[in-house]
Amino acid sequence: MARIQKMKAVRCPTDELSFSNCAIVSSVDFEGTSHIEVKTAPSSRYVFSVATHQSIQAGTVGFSLPQRKWAVLSINQDIEVSPYAFDRNTQLIGSIKFEVDFLQKKNITTEAFDTDKMAAEFSMMFPQHAFTVGQQLVFNYSGKKLLGLVCKELEAADVSMLKGEKSSQKPLKINIGVSMANTQVLFEKAEASVINLIGKSKGKAGARQSIINPDWDFKQMGIGGLDKEFSDIFRRAFASRVFPSEFVEQIGAQHVKGILLFGPPGTGKTLMARTIGRMLNSREPQIVNGPEILNKFVGESEANIRKLFSAAEDEQKKCGVNSGLHIVIFDEIDAICKQRGTMSGSTGVHDTVVNQLLAKIDGVEQLNNILVIGMTNRRDLIDEALLRPGRLEVQMEIGLPSEEGRVQIFDIFVSKMRENKKLAPDVNIIELASLTKNFSGAEIAGLVRAAQSLAMNRMIKASSKVEVDYEAAEKMQVQKADFMVALDTDIKPAFGVSDESFSKYILNGIINFGEPVRRVLADGELVVQQTKVSERTPLVSLLLEGPPSSGKTALAATLAMKSGFPFVKICSPEDMVGFSESAKCQAIKKIFEDAYKSHVSCVVVDDIERLLDYVPLGPRFSNLVLQALLVLLKKIPPKGKKLLIIGTTSQKEVLQQMEMVATFNAHIHVSNLSTGEQLCAVVEDLDCFTSAERTTLENKLRGKRLCIGIKKLLVLLELVRQTDKGFRVPKLLCLLEEEAGLE
Repeated sequence: MARIQKMKAVRCPTDELSFSNCAIVSSVDFEGTSHIEVKTAPSSRYVFSVATHQSIQAGTVGFSLPQRKWAVLSINQDIEVSPYAFDRNTQLIGSIKFEVDFLQKKNITTEAFDTDKMAAEFSMMFPQHAFTVGQQLVFNYSGKKLLGLVCKELEAADVSMLKGEKSSQKPLKINIGVSMANTQVLFEKAEASVINLIGKSKGKAGARQSIINPDWDFKQMGIGGLDKEFSDIFRRAFASRVFPSEFVEQIGAQHVKGILLFGPPGTGKTLMARTIGRMLNSREPQIVNGPEILNKFVGESEANIRKLFSAAEDEQKKCGVNSGLHIVIFDEIDAICKQRGTMSGSTGVHDTVVNQLLAKIDGVEQLNNILVIGMTNRRDLIDEALLRPGRLEVQMEIGLPSEEGRVQIFDIFVSKMRENKKLAPDVNIIELASLTKNFSGAEIAGLVRAAQSLAMNRMIKASSKVEVDYEAAEKMQVQKADFMVALDTDIKPAFGVSDESFSKYILNGIINFGEPVRRVLADGELVVQQTKVSERTPLVSLLLEGPPSSGKTALAATLAMKSGFPFVKICSPEDMVGFSESAKCQAIKKIFEDAYKSHVSCVVVDDIERLLDYVPLGPRFSNLVLQALLVLLKKIPPKGKKLLIIGTTSQKEVLQQMEMVATFNAHIHVSNLSTGEQLCAVVEDLDCFTSAERTTLENKLRGKRLCIGIKKLLVLLELVRQTDKGFRVPKLLCLLEEEAGLE
């Protein structure tokens, strides 16, 4: 149990100590204690952070005037004091909000206070500090501006997220807590205060101002690989806003009111929106996550939409054409703007939200001082009315960066290391960009972080406890090897080549047992080359057909991996076991849609008859999957994209009847082993028999005919390998007579 001491409250010894917002104690009292609990009455308890000072006598605690006002303390009052320990699972502060005003009337000024700089300085001044809702504090901003703060709201940090796990709950309001290095600090103006708080916006209403922030530097946008997209957005959405309103009225130009950014996750959509918000000299952007709009009460969802535009409406009524620009950023806009009428069995809330948003962006009462930026991964889900000119008019696909774009992104993320000489000379950014095909910007950032962690890990001493070798850390550099290890083990592109999924199909490699294999590989490589080089055939498809166990999947996987394409994916029935017909169609469609996001891709459609659920009894098959495949196999990829499709089947006659064989540009027959010489070539390649056994086997099989698939033969050879020496050749010949029709 914590020890309780009877003490007296006294004044804080110095003004400098009062700015620390700590309770001041003697060094002999509460040694090693960071926080204390002060009991002033049976039901009145207050928690303070602690600092020591030599002028404080033992048995007394010094409090500043704001602290005494908050805790209702008088000089020389008797108090009970005990150490206080915070619960690290429930009392870490994730977010704190303060009400701010001038501390003294003589300090009042019209100077603007940047809340971002205030928050950064506050976090540095008060690390690991105790805060309570209602607490009064003094904030000596920049060492010369005394501000009075009142703690208005505390939110607990989600401990599971701090551990790198998935968030387990909504932010929890708490009454008391301790701050962390990454605690979010927010400031709001106190009621009736004249203090001028700003974020990114500044300037007086009614006076015309440039739409572009005067401090903006286009050379330091930090959106590598998106220069063209940003240039197109600027031309379409902001060029008209740069000119004076009088000129715009003279030519009858209408401002663009909406931008839709769509594309794969991690490609920079949110970064682009943030950049636009920083670039524009506008009101503080309102950032809304789509699902936050929805409310279970009737009419509340629509009211939430109206609130987003209320400030813009009021300002336009007051200032007219001189109104400042109001930006509303919708993240995951597809959550609230789905196609109307498609939500079967719903209450119709989505439909009315879409209607309300349409009316606000481009309704009867038009607003010229708004810009709506929507972001989504699923453009196909958004209602068509929202995409027409006048609403989300500028639609920009933020795709995977090109090699030049990846060089820019790497330059951005390694610039700090390069400036501080922490990047080894052997790191070649151009080489890394060539190795990271189909990496998104977020994945490149993750790769750099992984390489940095590997480099830092080398500086940790391996002993009984974790220690950092600081002398070595001063000379630490992130090396090429760190990037290579991170590339091999830590970071894999979501839209890239999955080596693991393909390796299981080529466990024994490709055994070149003769002309049949050489012919398939040679013809397959011609098709791959056609896909790479030809500008006339953006879609190339190849069907590998042959008897079961003849190695079709292994050959298809080998061709796909050797192609060097940035996107290679296999569409296999084993990944769709238990899927309904519609779920299977969606899974196949998604694989093809992902392939269209890369400039050149390869999709292996394995075991087509199994995908179709074909059985000879009946015969029966899934017509829904068949029609989906027929459409996707013939669908030309988007402009500038190329796609190679390699299909495999053991039932060519069945596919012929289904009119699917004709959808492939080329057909290659994969045959079984048919001669003794071919079988001996396999045995020699695997090196599973002794030299004498191979000679005996060659003599026995010379001139013999057989028919066996390579997969079946490999299983038989592994079985024979378990037999005792001297009995292997007779055992194999016996099995071949039974399984391969050896004659």
